[in-house]
Amino acid sequence: MLLIRRFEERILAEFSTGKLVGTTHTYIGQEADAAGIFAVTDPEDVIFSNHRCHGHFLAYGGDPYLLFAELMGKATGLVGGRGGSQHIQWRNFYSNGVQGGIVPIAAGMALAEKMQKTGRIALAFLGDGTLGEGTVYETLNIASLWQLPILFVVENNRYAQTTPVELGIAGSISDRFKAFAIQTWERETSDVLEIRDLAAQAIAHARSLQPAGLILHTHRFKAHSKGDDTRSPDELSHFQQHDPLSIYGTRLTAEEKAEIENEVSAIIENAFQRADADSYPDPSCLSPILIPTP
Repeated sequence: MLLIRRFEERILAEFSTGKLVGTTHTYIGQEADAAGIFAVTDPEDVIFSNHRCHGHFLAYGGDPYLLFAELMGKATGLVGGRGGSQHIQWRNFYSNGVQGGIVPIAAGMALAEKMQKTGRIALAFLGDGTLGEGTVYETLNIASLWQLPILFVVENNRYAQTTPVELGIAGSISDRFKAFAIQTWERETSDVLEIRDLAAQAIAHARSLQPAGLILHTHRFKAHSKGDDTRSPDELSHFQQHDPLSIYGTRLTAEEKAEIENEVSAIIENAFQRADADSYPDPSCLSPILIPTP
């Protein structure tokens, strides 16, 4: 969780220096979700993330150096500097900034794993705002009908960009899954150990060839992107009371915290400096492919 926090803080700090390209959507405040879930997944499971993907990628086991390089547009980045913050791929990890667009793709991959009898599942991460996309419900329907091994993870951080969840979602999130006979696990918590135990139950259900929903009510501490935040200081201050690092930190000694902080700080600094020293792609690789006319 601290690795994710320090990575995202460095990203926000470095955007003003001009070393990063595109935009970014940080995971600060939601670290317990990714850490808890990826503590109980299989390394070969297929992961579909969204625009807020850095925390998922790092908890999955991704290298912060490769992610830094991608955000800088360097040739050594995850996809050669072409994808930026939202569109990355590594091993069985995929992300896409098109809200809802990953959901049917994840279901297709889950169908492939079921047909090949691999025992793997697909995980699709959704935000509360994604529940406004019709393709989500088409996918829930087919996942239930075909009994696909897929886990839909809804991270409800209470805002779809600047729209509060009360103005964007009628009824309950869990009822949306129940309408398609999909069992759900739901919790409002920022405790990584609670999330880990809950995720283990939902993942076991999905691995038994039944779709599952995991609904986590969480808090986003920073702006949707880099600066579009309309929330009041009082609301943000209230959110800070649910800091996953502080919650887990009560279980550690001062010496343990200092050791973790030093280790993470060294990893982040080394990763950033390595990426900063790397080269940009050869512009020739971006040339269009010309198809000769007959």
